[in-house]
Amino acid sequence: MRSKLCILACVGLLLSIVASAQQPAMPAEYSSVLTTLGRQGDFKDGVLKVNIPRSDLKVVVDGIATPTPFGFGGWVALTKGTGMDVMMGDLVLTEEEVNPVMSALLDAGLEVTAVHNHFFFETPRIFYMHVHGHGSPADLANKIKPALALIGKNPPRGGSTVAGRSIDGKLDGAQLAKIIGTEGELNGAVYKITIGRSDLSLKEMGATINSRMGLNTWAAFYGNDSDSVVAGDIAMVESEVNPVLKALRSNGIDVVAMHHHMIGTQPTIIFLHYWGKGDAQKLARGVKAAVDILGKGQNASH
Repeated sequence: MRSKLCILACVGLLLSIVASAQQPAMPAEYSSVLTTLGRQGDFKDGVLKVNIPRSDLKVVVDGIATPTPFGFGGWVALTKGTGMDVMMGDLVLTEEEVNPVMSALLDAGLEVTAVHNHFFFETPRIFYMHVHGHGSPADLANKIKPALALIGKNPPRGGSTVAGRSIDGKLDGAQLAKIIGTEGELNGAVYKITIGRSDLSLKEMGATINSRMGLNTWAAFYGNDSDSVVAGDIAMVESEVNPVLKALRSNGIDVVAMHHHMIGTQPTIIFLHYWGKGDAQKLARGVKAAVDILGKGQNASH
């Protein structure tokens, strides 16, 4: 028995080494971006993802104290285009931070492509700002650094006076993945499933805009199997919008926002944010009903 365990351990180690070898090392210029910004990140699928989590915030959504990975992890991503890098990002901001951060981005020559909510009934109120830019990695890092420096410096007004209910227990992530049809990742108490739109060919300045650059659908679950919440984002072409709305509402999932994240894309991509409470597997079936619509519309091959 011991020899079998040793063999399995060796096989597992070998597979992890092979997987690591298949992932290219982070380019030095991307390592420098992380150093400049003083942030952590990773390099995968040709994209540097810089993490900007709002772990300083204690967000209560509809009476439930929700952990940071549930939907409060901001990010900036860079990938190689023709002669320059393309940067996209999604910053998680309090009301007080929105306009100072926007001015810092605009003053630095970056673009703001969207500002919107992801939730209803949350305390403190949270907004999401999408950013965009072109240039060298070093230039983009220096441009966005002053805006990032404004985040989290002051506590939101009234944000610490509301106490929410935490949810004990754990989720059967394997069952949620089986229902939706895609494996997820456990981050603390949150099980998150991310689904790319590989059926869509979206490019900018020669760069492929893939899942890690923000072209994706995701579902984040928190709680236990019988008492849980889900929040997520669905990336749709225009012909998919109303079928997805009907699928979510017919399954008792609330729609909280619908908007663009990027501007000037072909095809136009609409993003929908949703929220639900209840039995985790029932919520997963509702998400699955919406996910099943994606890629079926007449515009999906454009």
